[in-house]
Amino acid sequence: MKNPVIVILSAILIGITMFSMANATSPEENKAAGEAFLAENTKKENIVTTASGLQYEILVKGEGPSPSATTNVTVHYKGTTLDGKEFDSSYSRNEPATFPLNRVIAGWTEGLQLMNVGAKYRFFIPSELAYGQRGAGADIGPNEALIFEVELLSF
Repeated sequence: MKNPVIVILSAILIGITMFSMANATSPEENKAAGEAFLAENTKKENIVTTASGLQYEILVKGEGPSPSATTNVTVHYKGTTLDGKEFDSSYSRNEPATFPLNRVIAGWTEGLQLMNVGAKYRFFIPSELAYGQRGAGADIGPNEALIFEVELLSF
């Protein structure tokens, strides 16, 4: 006779796996959802769309020069998926992040060069300027468009 605990745990794991697979979105669905969101978003009066497809909204204007693609920047940020699920935040860690601007996703490299110190922008990043087909970790699926609020503290 099989151990009833093992049988129950096996049934639960199989159920969770099947539920996860049934509710998973495909890369094609993610791409279509991102494109639809960005197409609708571009109709908003305060949204600017660049030639690459990056969209941004200026929340707070900054002053002074802008960083270049090779500059080290210090920022506070929050990243979410289109459904609002937060996947990363320097605010949550109570510690700004510093990194070379050319070592992040293309949407950040392009977007932060538009900013001045003290500025806070909201970026709407198409999948091809984010993590593309590979996604990132468990929270960012393949071909997902992303939203980031970014505050440029210094460079």
